[in-house]
Amino acid sequence: MSSPVTAAEKDPPYKIAVAGLGTVGCGVVEILQKHEGLLARRTDRPIEIVAVSARSKGKDRGVDLSAYKWMDDPQALTADPDIDCVVELIGGSEGVAYDLVKAALNAGKDVVTANKALLAHHGDELARLAEDKGGALAYEAAVAGGIPIIKTLREGFAANRISGLHGILNGTCNYILTEMRESGRSFDAVLKDAQDLGYAEADPTFDIDGIDAAHKLAILTALAFGVRIDFERVRVSGIRHVSDVDIAFAEEFGYRIKLLGVARQLEDGTLLQSVEPCLVPRHSAVGAIDGAFNAVFTEGDFVGPGAMVGLGAGRGPTASAVVADLVDLCMGQKRPVFSVPAKNLTPADYADSAAVSGHFYLRLSVLDKPGVIADVSAILRDCRISIEALMQRGRDPGQQVPVVMITHDARQADLARACEQMAALSTVLEPPRLFRIEKIASL
Repeated sequence: MSSPVTAAEKDPPYKIAVAGLGTVGCGVVEILQKHEGLLARRTDRPIEIVAVSARSKGKDRGVDLSAYKWMDDPQALTADPDIDCVVELIGGSEGVAYDLVKAALNAGKDVVTANKALLAHHGDELARLAEDKGGALAYEAAVAGGIPIIKTLREGFAANRISGLHGILNGTCNYILTEMRESGRSFDAVLKDAQDLGYAEADPTFDIDGIDAAHKLAILTALAFGVRIDFERVRVSGIRHVSDVDIAFAEEFGYRIKLLGVARQLEDGTLLQSVEPCLVPRHSAVGAIDGAFNAVFTEGDFVGPGAMVGLGAGRGPTASAVVADLVDLCMGQKRPVFSVPAKNLTPADYADSAAVSGHFYLRLSVLDKPGVIADVSAILRDCRISIEALMQRGRDPGQQVPVVMITHDARQADLARACEQMAALSTVLEPPRLFRIEKIASL
């Protein structure tokens, strides 16, 4: 009969340091304090905070930090032999966060981060470093907050070849577009409300210009297809130019406008990755996702279609994802950073998005006078674009009126050329608005 395990023979605590004590960092501390016993039972080994670092020591953060070593310089965490894992929650693709993660990995420590910008710009380098030095780089919290999409793609769908994924990857933009649709108010008015409620930052550029979603999509593309991250090849367009007029017209045609991240493999084997406002069927799964929620939809060759929906940001969901990574690492579960070992990541062959065909929504603001539609039709004909449906709202001779068209299948390059020519017409009073239509299955 084997002898019982004594306290001395049990695995020692998994010791971590938290760098960055903002909303998410304090959320991580709160979870580890509140669920200390629960997590120890699940891992059979306690997760113990031994040190923290932030810019201001005296700030009241609403959590008790008195039991932890305080280090003004986060780099000092990487030299402490008592620390197994550094949790980086500072943010930013360069500077302190990049230096800290690189130093921690070089020291052979595990790293957990929620920093999607860092991974989008340096993911390949950091993945190689982690695997070379024997540490782990975990980042469930970097994409879609509380939705475990990283674990799903890397582990749950490991037996599948992924042909594509699409999703709502920024809750701020989804909240704004939802409020615009439900209230009929303008983008600027709803953005101000979103800032007042804390959904949008004082400087909302990263969110509303699509950059935040593009960082996340670049990570998901690498995971889904086993390719090196290439953020520069994400076609990015934000929601600044989406108007309440477009949202209303989209509803009339049976669509809703969503900032959609799309990564898919085309028939010729090339990859397309884009973040842009798209029209999606109103009754589709993605069309039904409202408010600050995120959603990711996947397609695997054996598992078929999959969907994951949840809150994509905020203290609770993001901190929960960070702690989930800590639980895995505490139990010794280290996996390749991007689905396959870093040495096996291949450079992707990306499609020229201008050459991709699809159906499009096109809105013109024109002077209501004879011959306008004829001029527009001639440009569309010369650019090899045919119209499936057309709607003109109102009749006001000599005044500005909207004309909206849904095209048949057309190349994006041809539509861009047509828009440039139409914008030059004296009767077209505003730049044409063009959005791709994603033919997504209904619920």
